[in-house]
Amino acid sequence: MNTLAAALPAQNPSGVNYVALTILIVLFLVVTVMGFMATRWRRPSSMESLDEWGLGGRSFGTWVTWFLLGGDLYTAYTFVAVPAAMFALGSVSGFFAVPYTIVLYPIIFVFMSRLWSVSHRHGYVTPADFVKGRYGSRELSLAVAVTGFLATMPYIALQLVGIQAVLEVTGVGGGDNWVAKDAPLFIAFALLAAYTYSSGLRAPAMIAFVKDGLIYLVIIVAIIYLPSKVGGWEAIFGAAEKKMSTPNPATGKPVGAFVPGSQQMWAYATLGLGSALALFMYPHSITASLSSSNRNTIRRNAAILPAYSFVLGLLALLGWVAIAAGTKPIGLDGKPNAQLVIPQLFEDMFPSWFAGIAFAAIAIGALVPAAIMSIAAANTFTRNIYKEWIRPDASAQQEAKVSKLVSLVVKGFALVFVLLLDKQNAINFQLLGGIWILQTFPAIVFGLYTRWFHRWALLAGWAVGMVYGTYSAYNVVNPTTGSHFGGSLANIPGIAQMGYIAMTAFAINLIVAAILSGVFNAMKVSNGHDETIKGDYFADAGDPRVEKLALGPHESTPSP
Repeated sequence: MNTLAAALPAQNPSGVNYVALTILIVLFLVVTVMGFMATRWRRPSSMESLDEWGLGGRSFGTWVTWFLLGGDLYTAYTFVAVPAAMFALGSVSGFFAVPYTIVLYPIIFVFMSRLWSVSHRHGYVTPADFVKGRYGSRELSLAVAVTGFLATMPYIALQLVGIQAVLEVTGVGGGDNWVAKDAPLFIAFALLAAYTYSSGLRAPAMIAFVKDGLIYLVIIVAIIYLPSKVGGWEAIFGAAEKKMSTPNPATGKPVGAFVPGSQQMWAYATLGLGSALALFMYPHSITASLSSSNRNTIRRNAAILPAYSFVLGLLALLGWVAIAAGTKPIGLDGKPNAQLVIPQLFEDMFPSWFAGIAFAAIAIGALVPAAIMSIAAANTFTRNIYKEWIRPDASAQQEAKVSKLVSLVVKGFALVFVLLLDKQNAINFQLLGGIWILQTFPAIVFGLYTRWFHRWALLAGWAVGMVYGTYSAYNVVNPTTGSHFGGSLANIPGIAQMGYIAMTAFAINLIVAAILSGVFNAMKVSNGHDETIKGDYFADAGDPRVEKLALGPHESTPSP
């Protein structure tokens, strides 16, 4: 570390903020120790099962689940990207995240407890497990699994973007020397990989307490302190309105929207609703939910998680505070980078010691979701691809071993993706992932309530939605760079208004699935075997019918 620190000033003429960097490193080491200690937290007789390693023994209560879900859903990229969107483009691109998280929680209050119950009853670990059990369709289950896996990969990579933003602002990451440029990121994710491998979901669950506490502290202090330094909220809103109305030289249109106009209402509404429907289709969101100890834990969390929405609203407004403060988010390469705006704002406006705490909040905010996402992706691959299609006779121990190894591969891929490709690619693919993951909603959520939809119709609807969504996203060209996949908004057919591509693809998906279901049901085409019964959707902790894991002869059976 001393050698690295000594090399940095030569690489970065503006100097390293050593006070902030030291605090960042100390807090990072604290959570690393906590990550390794988590393997002893509520230690089971064996970690060699997906129930224990991948779901924390399905034992987390209300507050642990609340911090875990908060740490999972409100990521480092949220901390960086939402205010960056407000800073660069205004309310349509940034502030829609606030109402979408408010709409989200009543939706999961309705269906997530049912998914928890049926998963608890049958030992399902992933949403694709449920789809396989509900419809008896390996093909539909594979479609859901592959979609979830692919949609999660760029999401993990984006957590690195958050850490990179912090490192750039502290002065780490410049120059051509890879030691000075990339080694800190390698070290951070090597430690993450190590304690996730050993502790599983217990590691991010424990670290989430620190992460969320730091974020609440930083945002509340910032929203109270910063406005007084830039002339108050009237000056902040005035500066934002002026910037958003300024023409963009590349397009001749206003830079962004201070308040969405009539032509932007569809975009704002569909972005909000589509994002709300999609978020809990991601494997990592469901993984955190299934780790709960009972079904009422899910409902209680749906009631108290909006507290994070309040903080998210404050966080979004910091993007406009940065406009009033005259923040210049310039990367170490000398190019403007809106993703740096919040770290740079903290660097400019706060003492170095508090900037270090803020930077640690962002960096640690990357570790929790990255760990959960990699675990969820690994569980999905292991249970629904490896065991279902490659090694059907895999034991619980073999499943856990494969999942641990895949979690390492997933993190490695995310690291290589960010280091070798332009960061904008990670952002574009994450937007594409949001379009993809919404296409699994009918198979998962509708399946919790009805078997009317036919398995082959759902598969056809999924395929059509995926093709349409991917093609439409490809045709969105970034006006600045000319690259494809430049956004997630396009004209809605028949309405001639800009809207969220995922919602249009979802509507087409539903139409295809409904029409074909009517046809297949009328023709009495087999709809597969349903291994669930009505009572499964209301099962709770301690249900005597809960299936036990098939363990080896020398292992004890974990409690349900």
